[in-house]
Amino acid sequence: MLGIIRNVGHVLYRVWFYVLVAVPILLFFPILLVFTISEKTYAQFFWLARNLWARPILFGMGCFPKIVREQRMRRKMSYMLVANHTSMLDIMLMLHVSRNPFVFVGKKELVKIPVFGFFYKRVCILVDRDNVNSRTGVYRRAQRRLDQGLSICIFPEGGVPEEEIVLDTFKDGAFKMAIAHKIPVVPMTFLDNKKRFSFTFYSGGPGRIRVKVHQFFETGILSAEDTSTLREEVRTVIFTELTKQ
Repeated sequence: MLGIIRNVGHVLYRVWFYVLVAVPILLFFPILLVFTISEKTYAQFFWLARNLWARPILFGMGCFPKIVREQRMRRKMSYMLVANHTSMLDIMLMLHVSRNPFVFVGKKELVKIPVFGFFYKRVCILVDRDNVNSRTGVYRRAQRRLDQGLSICIFPEGGVPEEEIVLDTFKDGAFKMAIAHKIPVVPMTFLDNKKRFSFTFYSGGPGRIRVKVHQFFETGILSAEDTSTLREEVRTVIFTELTKQ
């Protein structure tokens, strides 16, 4: 009986998540639509997404962020934001952590999510990882966004790893891009999102979600040949933090 009650609780918790995702989008749909017509108004869209969407979802789920920062981002500077990827909460938490407007580079498959997908495809840089031309086009679109003073966010595992994997191998894309555009890499460790809202259906629950923003990796003197070294150094920092817990 306790198991049935627990499972019902998990189902209701997930339903509540999707309600929290959808309601602000539907409520502010006309305003969001206006701010996605042009890239020039992306900063306004980002403010709305951060303050009227991401934060209500996190707090509405009973997930209260605690952020420890070894270094702070400066306003009007561009960065490459990277973190481990274990949960749909990662998107909201990244928006909460960064006051600097950034653009997600993400999988095109997320476009299929009702309501969310409509705006996702309008404001994110979509990539088809099985298409070489799509991957190449990401660099061009990212350059345009960086020229506009924005940052870029990539989850370098390239997807959500299997449940038993602490941290999957990293893809090169984020680090190639950071070196090419000479922007600092900002590693972050999301410590509790898998526990709070993993992709395992009958799991999760409210509680604290901790974030460690690590010391930034500067790329000014690096070249393309340093990509793999940078990639592994960043991964080691995040993996070490995860395995300390």
